[in-house]
Amino acid sequence: MSEEYIPPKVWTWDAESGGKFANINRPIAGPTSEKELPIGKHPHQLYSLATPNGVKVTVLFEELLAAGFKDAEYDAYLINIGNGDQFGSDFVDINPNSKIPALMDHSTAKPTRVFESGAILLYLAEKFDAFLTKDPADRAEMLSWLMWQMGSAPYLGGGFGHFYAYAPEKFEYPINRFAMETKRQLDVLDRRLADNQFMTGGDYTIADIAIWSWYGQLVLGRLYSAAEFLDVASYKNVMRWAEEIDARPAVLRGRMVNRAMGDPAMQLRERHDAEDFETQTWDKIGTDES
Repeated sequence: MSEEYIPPKVWTWDAESGGKFANINRPIAGPTSEKELPIGKHPHQLYSLATPNGVKVTVLFEELLAAGFKDAEYDAYLINIGNGDQFGSDFVDINPNSKIPALMDHSTAKPTRVFESGAILLYLAEKFDAFLTKDPADRAEMLSWLMWQMGSAPYLGGGFGHFYAYAPEKFEYPINRFAMETKRQLDVLDRRLADNQFMTGGDYTIADIAIWSWYGQLVLGRLYSAAEFLDVASYKNVMRWAEEIDARPAVLRGRMVNRAMGDPAMQLRERHDAEDFETQTWDKIGTDES
């Protein structure tokens, strides 16, 4: 049994600890370098990476364009968090929290910044009046599930994902603790989806996009190589829902944008026009790890 850790009276930062992503974590905010961000030709400028939080936004953009909203065109630039791009001065000006994704909308009289993935989803959905629900009660349901995702996913990602896949050492207690919570969350979703096609009923909304980007990709085997460990196949309603959303062409395109890992055929590091997808080898796309 390992020696018990006794917290010090005053915590100090050990920059050498933290595992795979230790170099992007620090106890202070603000930029670390002067770095200008590019600006493309479209109204919406997205700076992101195809993590689950980044995928939420690119999926919505592609869904809006597929639905005929031509004004939803966007440029998407890769922010490589492993290289610390999120700490550049221009990026921090958009998102003082230094997390992807970050959006600038240049169609407004004064360019509008939006940060945090849930806020970007809601901003775009309201701007185009799409992927929302019309009934007030259904809208409350949709917002509740959107906020559920934002509050729950840190236990999946920073909790389970970190200790199961990325921590420098494997410890039974945190893995068991966060595996239990992740399975509880999957059970919450499975019960909801037992009698509902989508999270708010029969309408596909931003709540589905937000939740799918984390939990749908988890049960489809794209997160942390943990599908078998978590017995995701037992959540049959979640699996049905995840596969239905995964089959949408706009979702596939959204998954590709700003991707810099996994199957090369899935990597569209920058996106400026719909024609950019034509350079990809569609018949070779697999189920890469996200």
